[in-house]
Amino acid sequence: MRLRFVAGAVAVLAASAGVGALAPSADAAATVGIRVDAGTSLGTVPSSGAGLNTGVGDDRMGDAKVTSLMKAAGVRQLRYPGGSGADDFHWKTHTMGNGGWIVPNTDFDSFMATAKKVGAQPILTANYGSGTPQEAADWVKYANVDKGYGVKYWEIGNEVYGNGHYGNGKGWETDNHADKSPKEYGKNLVAYARAMKAVDPKVKIGAVLTTPGFWPDAEKAPGDSADWNNTVLSIAGRSIDFVIVHWYPGGKTTADLLNTPSRIAGVRSSLRSLIAKYAGSRAASVEIAVTETDTVFSPALTSQAAALFAPDTYMTWFEQGATHVDWWNLHNGSGDAPTTVNGETDYQDGGILSAGTCAGGKCQPRRDTPFPTYWGIRSLTALAKPGDTMVKSSSRNSSVAVHAVRSSKGGLNVMLINKSPKDAAQVSLSYAGFTPAAGAFTTVSYAKGDTALTTAKRGTAGAQKLPPYSITTLQLKPALGTTSADKPTPAPTPTAVTPVVSAPGTTGTRAQGGIGAPVGQATPSSTSGDLASTGASSAVVTYSALGGLLVIAAGGVLVQRGRRRRGLHGR
Repeated sequence: MRLRFVAGAVAVLAASAGVGALAPSADAAATVGIRVDAGTSLGTVPSSGAGLNTGVGDDRMGDAKVTSLMKAAGVRQLRYPGGSGADDFHWKTHTMGNGGWIVPNTDFDSFMATAKKVGAQPILTANYGSGTPQEAADWVKYANVDKGYGVKYWEIGNEVYGNGHYGNGKGWETDNHADKSPKEYGKNLVAYARAMKAVDPKVKIGAVLTTPGFWPDAEKAPGDSADWNNTVLSIAGRSIDFVIVHWYPGGKTTADLLNTPSRIAGVRSSLRSLIAKYAGSRAASVEIAVTETDTVFSPALTSQAAALFAPDTYMTWFEQGATHVDWWNLHNGSGDAPTTVNGETDYQDGGILSAGTCAGGKCQPRRDTPFPTYWGIRSLTALAKPGDTMVKSSSRNSSVAVHAVRSSKGGLNVMLINKSPKDAAQVSLSYAGFTPAAGAFTTVSYAKGDTALTTAKRGTAGAQKLPPYSITTLQLKPALGTTSADKPTPAPTPTAVTPVVSAPGTTGTRAQGGIGAPVGQATPSSTSGDLASTGASSAVVTYSALGGLLVIAAGGVLVQRGRRRRGLHGR
């Protein structure tokens, strides 16, 4: 596991006895007003839907149980070969140039078999750090010409800006080029694009950018005339098809973490400004891909706050025009001792399924047991399917987040996320452009301690009581006699959002010191079917928990830049 200093200081973790003033502000007695404008479109849910990272160290990713869990969660994209390891990985020989850990059944063809079982499209990271344009072009030929896989999306490198060009030569990303500057990456990016598109003109090439507002955004190393993003795009802006950022917003408290989706609009605005500046007439077609996200740098990784963060983050990025959002990771493992966060054990693991590791004298649940983050992602299946229309919605209190989707069959689904760990939230909903059918609604719930989804009847389309720390999705049908099939009109072009500016000494991404999952024993677990197929005529999907708090005391931090090496994996 690699460690990286940020601002020369050290990360401190401290458990708090309760939530106190750190909880999201909410008056438990007040009613939160929710407004849904079903007639105003925010765009369609992208075909990739919710994505997920996989790695060449995860020998169980193709197991029947694991692929079934991914499919049930609505995973529509899988990223491979995994984080920083991609810049050491040689696909043809299935080896790591640095001798890194690779396990059987994780070669490219095995990965593609897994993607097919899940029904997910692949996104591949070509080796920039120790590879060549020819090696990448050969991969395109094998994948799309020889095997007919039709792989469309190709990233050129992982977090290439982490190659030591910034930070006095201390980086986490392999880069064997003598020149590690953004100028060199831009030039090589063009060479990769030309070589790969010469084999298959239909492939889409992605450029690695720094996340606006997070280190090393806006930095200039000695000899640079501009920062990473402006330099790379000034050279390669007309040769690429999408830009890549990683979204690790973190937070000292769980409340901080749950407020981070509000920052996404500013990041999107900054990226769109850069694309418009350098991509010319192609700017509108250049996509934004968030190929890594999770809750690292916050107290919660597997517990309920992380579960709430997941669907809110996916949907906010989709509403802001991102076409890919990929969670880190399927299995990850952890060498850190579990902590208590809001009354729950948090295993400090970036995976959505248990890796079965032990640390600090305490072991995770059995291998492949879904963590709450799994259920947070799976809750999206109750809200939307690819091609559905996202519509405008708003909440009058930041303690309750809302996302709304008009289904292709004319219904309206509304997701409500109560961010308070201790207080239930009474909400009052009003609608424009849609009249819901009257009556009580079926609830499909996943609560703390549950091992499966349960159903009940509760509430109306106009009023709901949300349990503390919960995700609640209303699936509404139109009232009889109303025009349910009218297409929402596009929302007005958003007014400019002030681009985000980097704060000194902050970090928004993490490196991957190693890849994959520990070796453990898989055991059966109780899971339910796809939430979107519960059979309820009108449904509410609820996911809840309660509890205490963990605080990260940070200024600068010694960050464990987290993909676990072999020593941290179970035997």
